[in-house]
Amino acid sequence: QVQLVESGGGLVQPGGSLRVSCAASGSIYSINMMGWYRQAPGKERELVAMVNDRGTTNYADSVKGRFTISRDNAKNTVYLQMNSLKPEDTAVYHCNAYIMTRPTEYFQTFWGQGTQVTVSS
Repeated sequence: QVQLVESGGGLVQPGGSLRVSCAASGSIYSINMMGWYRQAPGKERELVAMVNDRGTTNYADSVKGRFTISRDNAKNTVYLQMNSLKPEDTAVYHCNAYIMTRPTEYFQTFWGQGTQVTVSS
């Protein structure tokens, strides 16, 4: 059993900053990719940023230069630092991770339940 638990969402004014975190726990042998997706009302879920176990990152064009993804492998935790937030960043942010639960298993994708980020004055 694997759980991804997000925290740190909330309400912030345009131009402000927020950091969300996601901790993976449970039966974990290895974690490859960890990332963040978001889904705004009436829109499809989209990739925000991801980081692999070597620290290589990838960002959506809409957040490049404003958001920074990082991870602490010892804590099985991924972070998303969001700066210069815009109203269009408002969405539910979901954590995603590719996790191997046993050395004999393949990597599987797991999702967190999401944390709401609202950017509004």
